[in-house]
Amino acid sequence: MAVSELQVQTALKTLVDPNTHKDYVATKSARNIKIDGGAVSVDILLSYPAQSQIATIKQQVEDALKGIEGVTSATANVDFKIVSHSVQRGVKLIPNVKNIIAVASGKGGVGKSTTAVNLALALAAEGAKVGMLDADIYGPSQPTMLGITDKPESTDGKNLEPLVGHGIQAMSIGFLIDVETPMVWRGPMVTQALEQLLNNTNWKDLDYLVVDLPPGTGDIQLTLAQRVPVTGAVIVTTPQDIALIDARKGLKMFEKVGIPIIGVVENMSLHICSNCGHEERIFGEGGGERMCKDYNVEFLGALPLDGSIRHDTDSGKPSVVSDPNGRVTDIYKQIARRVAVKIGESAVDHSSKFPSIVISNT
Repeated sequence: MAVSELQVQTALKTLVDPNTHKDYVATKSARNIKIDGGAVSVDILLSYPAQSQIATIKQQVEDALKGIEGVTSATANVDFKIVSHSVQRGVKLIPNVKNIIAVASGKGGVGKSTTAVNLALALAAEGAKVGMLDADIYGPSQPTMLGITDKPESTDGKNLEPLVGHGIQAMSIGFLIDVETPMVWRGPMVTQALEQLLNNTNWKDLDYLVVDLPPGTGDIQLTLAQRVPVTGAVIVTTPQDIALIDARKGLKMFEKVGIPIIGVVENMSLHICSNCGHEERIFGEGGGERMCKDYNVEFLGALPLDGSIRHDTDSGKPSVVSDPNGRVTDIYKQIARRVAVKIGESAVDHSSKFPSIVISNT
């Protein structure tokens, strides 16, 4: 009995992608089905970076194909492709940057910068080309977290070359000033400086640019949200009520300017005693999840109150780099994949495909 393409598609419909939670036919990931007698091959093209998942998905698909009657051999070629997705209306994309992820919090001290750098490194670990823009002009922390002490160079006197830390491109006002120099600037100067850092950096073919926004929801944040082409925003909070109040304000700010909320990350959700192993929820419980239900957004994940996370970032080697196989890194990678999946499911940007209109006298 000859194997049919319908049989192959039916088998693929029974499989659930562990990251999208949908089958490979529904997500249009399954392509190029080839049948040669009892030999079957299929391409699985994912819309998100998943270097650590390729072997698992390949095995999952091949096992399903081998279960089809008449199939003697099965081959699944798994790969991923990241494309540009739409941003808020009226804002142009930045050259060589496909997607921008804003990481924000309503208030300081909730681990926003730590989440941002580990998210960027986790996306890179999954195979994406990633950049980090430190938008916290008053308190730049990414130079320390990425262990970068060099100064950026300019080849043309106008644009800066990004510095590289742990494989990701980075730009920060902290690269340009002394570490103890306070930025005594008013809002318009800060906004102009950030726009220059964003637009006058020679980013090189980035799949994702992670922007570590300053805490709060004031004029600076609103101006940035209106001028920076953001694909989606990640809100960082702790379970504490006072942090959640401000996180809700941050979420509403992005909604007002038309930027999709990718989801919420809850930091310091659980403390595990390093001596006895006792678990205690110091800052409360379930606050982030309740906030997500209230606003119908995704709860991306929760991170423990762990001394190693603080130590790793302070030493210039964040958790994803210092302990690539650890529990905390696994959580960051899960969050990164969900962020990438959510972006992959959003509307694709087609502006680069439109022809340029040139008006000339004839």
